[in-house]
Amino acid sequence: MRRLSGLEARIADRIAPTLADMGYELVRLSVLGHETPTVQVMADRADGSLISVEDCEQISHAVGAVLDVDDPIPGAWMLEVSSAGIDRPLTRAKDWERFAGHLAKVELDIPLDGRKRFSGIVLGERDGLGLLRLDDGQEVALPLDDMRKARLVLTDELIEASAALAGVAQEEEAEAGGDSRRAPKLKPKKPGKKN
Repeated sequence: MRRLSGLEARIADRIAPTLADMGYELVRLSVLGHETPTVQVMADRADGSLISVEDCEQISHAVGAVLDVDDPIPGAWMLEVSSAGIDRPLTRAKDWERFAGHLAKVELDIPLDGRKRFSGIVLGERDGLGLLRLDDGQEVALPLDDMRKARLVLTDELIEASAALAGVAQEEEAEAGGDSRRAPKLKPKKPGKKN
């Protein structure tokens, strides 16, 4: 996750252990607004399986309770909890590995070779760097700590991979008669190449 500071860092430090105990991971946290701030929490299941509305509800109750007790925000505030979605942000090193082969857009805080914006195929992560193959075939290594935004681009391949995963998870759950989860396998056949 991008480096947080101030209030966002304090809130993340307070809620991350609770989420971990529940089997979730914090993907992104933002505090927006001044008069009545909104705390936006984006989470994933720790095992990489799909997150549901019920999961968001459980996270909301738990995070709300932690923030009520710790009271890091003076006055009234609102809480929004969501899944990362299909065209999700790439905030952690493991996201760069998990979504290798898919198209992403990245914006840096600090220019790299005079450039702040990049678009290309995710190749993975190495030593704190997100690896990306640009449209011209050039490969770049972008510092994860310097990323303002990094997000998957909604493509047919990403939709197919997500739909296939959702279908597999639903089939397994129906066969098992319960809450069977499966870690996503979202890599296309050949990263960066047309299939």
